[in-house]
Amino acid sequence: MTKALTAGCAIALLFTSLHAGAQSAGEANFRELYKELIETNTALSNGSCTLAAERMASRLQAAGFAAADLHPFAAPDHPKEGGLVAIYPGRDPKLKALLLLAHIDVVEAKREDWTRDPFKLVEENGNFYARGVIDDKAEAAIWVDTLIRYKQENYRPRRTIKLALTCGEETAGAFNGAQWLVEHQRDLIDAAFAVNEGAWGELDAAGHKVVMEIQAGEKTAQNFRLEVTNPGGHSSRPLKDNAIYRLAAALQRVEGYEFPAQFTDGSRAYFTGMAKIQAAKGNADVAEAMRALVKDPNDANAIALVSAKDPSWNATLRTTCVATMLDAGHATNALPQRARANINCRIFPGVSQETVRSKLEQLVADPKVAVSTLETRGPSSPPPPLTPQILAPFEKLTAELFPGVPVLPILQPGATDGEFLNAGGIPTYGIEPLFAGPDLGHVHGLNEYVSVKSLLDCRDFLFRLIKIYTDQK
Repeated sequence: MTKALTAGCAIALLFTSLHAGAQSAGEANFRELYKELIETNTALSNGSCTLAAERMASRLQAAGFAAADLHPFAAPDHPKEGGLVAIYPGRDPKLKALLLLAHIDVVEAKREDWTRDPFKLVEENGNFYARGVIDDKAEAAIWVDTLIRYKQENYRPRRTIKLALTCGEETAGAFNGAQWLVEHQRDLIDAAFAVNEGAWGELDAAGHKVVMEIQAGEKTAQNFRLEVTNPGGHSSRPLKDNAIYRLAAALQRVEGYEFPAQFTDGSRAYFTGMAKIQAAKGNADVAEAMRALVKDPNDANAIALVSAKDPSWNATLRTTCVATMLDAGHATNALPQRARANINCRIFPGVSQETVRSKLEQLVADPKVAVSTLETRGPSSPPPPLTPQILAPFEKLTAELFPGVPVLPILQPGATDGEFLNAGGIPTYGIEPLFAGPDLGHVHGLNEYVSVKSLLDCRDFLFRLIKIYTDQK
């Protein structure tokens, strides 16, 4: 080997070592940022989104963001439910910005119910465990980390990048930062389009990658109350007219009903693509049923087969309503004077809240069970168009980083803050290339978790994707 070759190899090894060291340092910084965000309790009852937003702002400022480009916000009557908007200026002022959206509030979590402390980040068995490790602090942390990385490499995007970290997504009736920004600070977040949570990669029960999703539309969340009132009396003198029994009978009738199947362009495309996947896996009956329901939305047998196979498929096909909370009685030795249940519905696009309330009232079929609409979370929003500008870069990166995994659009069965942006004229897409199995990482449940490798892959994917989007004309 010549001296020149030896020197060349040494230089190559040096650059490889430096690159690996930079990657290692970058990953360590991300882990630290992620841990801080996870361990800042942002549950509505006893946490503070404002504190979490302040900590993320401090990290951005330490990375070189000017104070003028950081815009913390909070309503005076909701001091702990604040958020943050950060601006990363682009070089072409004529192009509208790209908005990165993520909510930083989390679902309530009781320590006594969890195996681990829900507000301590624990790494075990290749997973991170804590409340919010997926929903939605994974993407929130990735967005902050992405902007810091761009700043460190002095990246100058063609279009401005905006980041909005908001509170209130998880609780109907709470101060919602995304809604507030649309209604009161629209100029601050105005954008050509936004990237948000709402879609992910699907793993099968064996852990194999099945499909990568992109959200194009979502349902509307709405709570209804079933309530029975009664004079009550002494428990030693039972009466047939019992508030709890009436409510229980009403709930059984609601449980036994399925809303009719409906379709959007996104859900048709999803089941068309999923039919091919199921056929390749040898599930011929499921594949045939999916092809049949796309061809004929009134094919009851096909719809029933698909609905029974997967709760996510069922939720994609129709409005769903389910009892989520009960409250009844006032004393152990008295007949109940009041019994109430909360019915949480996820309403298909284009269906009104009143239509669903009227249907619940019809199902209950008891004038002594009052059915009322609780506070409306937000507007029904139109699905954003899946243009080549949005879809093509996502498909290309998926093919490169996850070879052989198809991309399918979905109608999100849940609801995200994208509903406020879509309704306000900012097309918003659910893009979060993080793989989860059939249990969805126990999101909203006990012991929420995410694969460490999948989270880090998602971080790198979004870092590259946002560059592509921001450099488009």
